[in-house]
Amino acid sequence: MCTRFYVEPAYYAPIITRAQKLKLADDMMRHLGKPLTMSGEMRPTDVTAVLAPNKEGRVAVFPMIWGFSHEATDAPIVNCRLETASQKEMWKDSWFRRRCVIPCSWYFEWEHFRSPDGKRSKVGDKYLIQPKDSHTTMLAGLYRFEERNGLQVPVFSVLTRDAIGELREIHDRMPMILQREDVESWIKPNGNPQEVSRRALTEMCFEKTG
Repeated sequence: MCTRFYVEPAYYAPIITRAQKLKLADDMMRHLGKPLTMSGEMRPTDVTAVLAPNKEGRVAVFPMIWGFSHEATDAPIVNCRLETASQKEMWKDSWFRRRCVIPCSWYFEWEHFRSPDGKRSKVGDKYLIQPKDSHTTMLAGLYRFEERNGLQVPVFSVLTRDAIGELREIHDRMPMILQREDVESWIKPNGNPQEVSRRALTEMCFEKTG
């Protein structure tokens, strides 16, 4: 959780185009062989258009790869728990200094059923989830720079929190989703992420998808 989200090509075309035109995007494509589509159903290790601070601390668009790397696993670390982000070594520097926002249309979640012993889960139907009465879903994230094939590239992870209300029937976790008016405050390097997180959206709508 959250391992898929969807970016509508037409709606997000302006920021996708800005990200694709950056030299960094071209370098990522040439050095890493990463396609720069940045739309449709996004998966871990994909490149997507992300909002983060520029050198002046203002909101700007950058291409980023989804998933931190870690020596203990070959799998990308695509989620970070909100509850421990300020404490764990892997996340705390980004929590205080490098926060980002991943604009998308909605995210996907698969229904999970636990066995009576609580140790195993069975995956059920796939759901499309987004904030109620909104066409945008602003996922809160953390980012850092990693060396990949001799190139310093930005990578991000999506923050998650306890699911609220009916969403708990699908999964016990959900991404932290920001109000649009909190995007700049979240990204600001000297901002207060704990304060902004308290205003995260919790009222979602969802539907089963094929």
